[in-house]
Amino acid sequence: MFTLSWQPPYDWPWMLGFLAARAVEGVEIVGELSYVRSLSVEGHCGLVRVVADLQANALQVTLSQGLQPVSSVCLEKITRLFDLNCCPQQITSALGSLGAARPGLRLPGCVDVFEQGVRAILGQLVSVAMAAKLTAKVALAYGDMLEDAPGYVCFPTPEALAKAEPLHLKALGMPLKRAEALIYLARATLEGTLLTAAPDDIEQGVKQLQTFPGIGRWTANYFALRGWQAKDVFLPDDYLIKQRFPGMTPAQIRRYAERWIPWRSYALLHIWYTDGWQPSVDSEITGIQ
Repeated sequence: MFTLSWQPPYDWPWMLGFLAARAVEGVEIVGELSYVRSLSVEGHCGLVRVVADLQANALQVTLSQGLQPVSSVCLEKITRLFDLNCCPQQITSALGSLGAARPGLRLPGCVDVFEQGVRAILGQLVSVAMAAKLTAKVALAYGDMLEDAPGYVCFPTPEALAKAEPLHLKALGMPLKRAEALIYLARATLEGTLLTAAPDDIEQGVKQLQTFPGIGRWTANYFALRGWQAKDVFLPDDYLIKQRFPGMTPAQIRRYAERWIPWRSYALLHIWYTDGWQPSVDSEITGIQ
């Protein structure tokens, strides 16, 4: 068993609720204070079990035998997924009143950049629940079963999806263009075109992602937010964000959000998950006299 610590406060009910809503059947199971999932790392496969110890401010991580040779990589992935390196006091100080109500909010990351790209593409124009169901179908069809963990399947590798037939993916319940986008993403990953770590210039990286078929601006930014766990991403043309900023254009919203640089990703989460939040009147931004 391994131990990973975090700096309190940490809003575990929110984080696990976020992951539970997006849990892919066969790949992961989210409990009240636990998270279990299959994982494939450098050819090694197995289960990761994570239990939050709220008294010790630590995660207890158990790796099955198959993952023991790559334990350090697995722990890095869990650290990114749960944003354990976050300094909440620093974020709260930077966000001011916006972050005061929920200082334990963290930025959900991912355990694999390619996997997050697949999830982002499959999540387009459907509900969170429908996206999780469709992703589970893809995982079952193209992932490898875990021999020592009945009922679990490893998320499909880029190699597996790169060889997929578009019509077979379409038959799982997605538009043909989306199936083709998944195959392109898989091949881009194998060719090294899809960056598996956050680039120095996130904005330029997001623009490059938008050259991929089936990836628009919103999807590219959301991918940067979770796949690269970029700390300074904002989505001014997001539907809910536009509702939170009534009467403002995306350009005005973008300018307003500049006050939260370099932590705009956290600001975005707080705005998304704070019912009734409203921006302060700022004549310079909104044009109100």
